[in-house]
Amino acid sequence: MSTRDVSTTGTAALFDRYYHSKPGYVGGTEEFHNLCAKNVGGGKRILEIGAGPANPTTAFLATMGTVVGVDVSDELRGNPFLSESYVCSGSALPFIAKSFDLCVSNYVLEHVTDPVAHFSEIFRVLKPGGAYCFRTPNRLHYVAIASSLLPHSVHLGLANKLRALGKQAHDPWPTVYLANDRRRLNRLARHAGFLSEKMEMVEKEPSYGAVHWLLFYPMMGYERFVNSTERLSFLRANIFGVFRKP
Repeated sequence: MSTRDVSTTGTAALFDRYYHSKPGYVGGTEEFHNLCAKNVGGGKRILEIGAGPANPTTAFLATMGTVVGVDVSDELRGNPFLSESYVCSGSALPFIAKSFDLCVSNYVLEHVTDPVAHFSEIFRVLKPGGAYCFRTPNRLHYVAIASSLLPHSVHLGLANKLRALGKQAHDPWPTVYLANDRRRLNRLARHAGFLSEKMEMVEKEPSYGAVHWLLFYPMMGYERFVNSTERLSFLRANIFGVFRKP
């Protein structure tokens, strides 16, 4: 959902005019990275869930400590910012208990088919006082609703085109949205033993409007609307969360 990779299209000037050139502008990815930095802890041994190939989040985490990556795809073996790489297709993590100071997932929870096991495993491998920082779509946002209703084959054909991403962009993985609203996330946190320390709803610039101005303007109107009051925060695009192991 980030517009970091929006290419030079007819909408590039619109993103610059209404968002990127504004004083104090902070992109969603930078905001998420700042959240991770605040919670890295003392030992700075970091686990990234869904690390994938080289990407800005792994590169950022590597500036703060040793980053170990896990992913369902062996593409992560080409990620130069990881000190260790593990391909894992199930929920179980190949680490002993209390191994990490921080766990991070960036747009991963929407793909998790067993969120109870997912959070339990992260709780197990975190040290006491460690944090799990995550960014994931809100299932009540229009993009997530459309993704849920459309067959994955249609999503494959549309998602990157609407964001004006190049051919090098990774195809989206299938989504299930089983841990993608505040109520469910809080239940999952309690069940695993976490303290739900932060849950922020975030709507940034409309990345899915990058392909054409006819999409950009109504999506920008939606962004302005849901950011106009906290009462509408439940409709914002993303959930930024911090769960703390006591």
